[in-house]
Amino acid sequence: MRKRVARGTRSTLVLSIGLALAVAGGCRTFDAESQRLDEVLSLAPGAIVGDVGAGEGGWALEMARRVGPSGRVFATEIDPKRIRDIRRAVAEAGVANVTIIEGTPDDTRLPPGCCDAIVLRHVYHHITHPAAMNASLLRALRPGGLVAVIDFDPPTRLLPVPDGVPENRRAHGMPIDVLVEEMMARGFGVSQRIEDWFRFDYCVVFRPPGAATGAGIYRRPLDLPVEIAGALR
Repeated sequence: MRKRVARGTRSTLVLSIGLALAVAGGCRTFDAESQRLDEVLSLAPGAIVGDVGAGEGGWALEMARRVGPSGRVFATEIDPKRIRDIRRAVAEAGVANVTIIEGTPDDTRLPPGCCDAIVLRHVYHHITHPAAMNASLLRALRPGGLVAVIDFDPPTRLLPVPDGVPENRRAHGMPIDVLVEEMMARGFGVSQRIEDWFRFDYCVVFRPPGAATGAGIYRRPLDLPVEIAGALR
């Protein structure tokens, strides 16, 4: 009996240690990835960032911390449950520089010319209207702004394409060359293409038409569009 109890205790201990290590590893990865994203986008205090497909709000809160109280994060989602999750996360964190926006499948609904940077992380392969959505991204960028798309190539054709997305995705994921083709068709240029981002992900950073190659230069916003001024009240 004692042996069974001891064996069970050891198994529980091993499982607990394994879970603790997995959580710690996940936190380290999040910290490292958010730091790298910060560097790639040259985020600075006062920057305005759009988090498209913000999920439960974790990345929006992290970017809000990095841009500081003089900056702002627009967190957009189309799922009402996720919007509730973001509202809860923002309230619990007690931050005042996150604005939540309910988007649509073909429009971020970000204010025109509002963002120094826009991030889509594990979102693009779910977009059902890429041409319209990419036009929406372009409208929301300031001159010299950047769009970072973090996604992954389909790991296997056994995983089906998400409902409603174009068939050229081939499976669950986003072929990097198809992404670049679709963004360039809307006028974007490639600023950086990082194929070994984290784990199985890549990151492609796009610049708007006419922008110089490289990271944007961020400054504290002074003259805000009317739409943003309303959102900040």
